[in-house]
Amino acid sequence: MMKQCTLVLALLMTGSLVFAQPAKTKPTVTAKPAVKKPAAAAAPVLKNMQDSASYAIGISVANFYKQQGVTKLNASIISRACNDVMTGKPVLMDDNAANELMNRFMNSLQEDKSKPNIEAGQQFLATNKNKPGVKTTASGLQYEVLREGNGAKPQGSDSVTCNYFGTLVNGTEFDNSYKRGQPITFSLHGVIPGWTEGLQLMSVGSKYKLYVPYTLAYGAFDYGPIPGGSALIFEIELLDVKKGPAGQ
Repeated sequence: MMKQCTLVLALLMTGSLVFAQPAKTKPTVTAKPAVKKPAAAAAPVLKNMQDSASYAIGISVANFYKQQGVTKLNASIISRACNDVMTGKPVLMDDNAANELMNRFMNSLQEDKSKPNIEAGQQFLATNKNKPGVKTTASGLQYEVLREGNGAKPQGSDSVTCNYFGTLVNGTEFDNSYKRGQPITFSLHGVIPGWTEGLQLMSVGSKYKLYVPYTLAYGAFDYGPIPGGSALIFEIELLDVKKGPAGQ
């Protein structure tokens, strides 16, 4: 038994001497940077036709309002409104209120976009109203009599035939019936408010110059070659009046 203990002790001492020896110096190896693996692709969210149609509707709605100048929307509120309607839950506003609010919202956005044109028109009209011969009505329409006729005066329910040309306040022409070689006939209730009001001041044979604020023209929205928010200038020659709307 003593011999066995002596043998074990000898082995332990031998082992300790071996471990106590200094380790051999190994060459330094620079660790290579870990290669970042690409993130795994997200699982597709369009799992069926209903998902695809829902996403397509979202694209259609977003594109429409983006084209109208809407750059930011609250997607969570849109989702809530959709869910409320589709599940029959009480909505926070009815259709009429929603339509009215959207009209005000879009007009506000468009007025911001058209602000330079609006301000240019307002400055022009503020100066123009003080010129000799220029008169201003309660609505803000300005007019100047170039030639006074002695024929009949139209009413709001009548149709008229006239020649005219129109320009922006900077002189850019956007329409001219003289150049087309043909006067135009139209119902007074079917044109811009500035024309409806201005032409009722005229008698057949008259020629007036109308200075129309954007609020009595095409508003804040673009209309063909007419930028949104533009005040307009027209020279109009009233050639004829017919009772009732055009075409009757």
